Amino acid sequence: MRYLIIAARIILGLIFFVFGLNGFFHFIPQPKDAMPPGAMDFFGALMKTGYMIPLIFATQTLVGALLLLGVFVPLALTLIAPVIVNIILFHACLAPTGYAPAIVVSVLEIFLVWAHRKAFRSLLAFRAKPD
Repeated sequence: MRYLIIAARIILGLIFFVFGLNGFFHFIPQPKDAMPPGAMDFFGALMKTGYMIPLIFATQTLVGALLLLGVFVPLALTLIAPVIVNIILFHACLAPTGYAPAIVVSVLEIFLVWAHRKAFRSLLAFRAKPD
């Protein structure tokens, strides 16, 4: 099981590190198929903010590096969870193709959260008490 957890962490780390860096350096070719109009509008709106796209790619790069290094793994999983939810919802609502990568990162995320569930116990306390 230990090796499966390490493999899942490295695969998820590579995915987000590579795609995060691609957001800055554009080394992966763009797909030839055009995105649906709603997806283009959504992406265009994110770009118009001036900060959201760089924030998303910086988060992906940072999380990917943390996962690859095996440091602050629960923090990395927490930071990337909203990105994964948006990837899933983007494909479900705006671009109903490309589900495979969304499913892969979702399964890896859920598996790693489960593997590190002890680190998340205090987050799920019904009535948390300050120290």
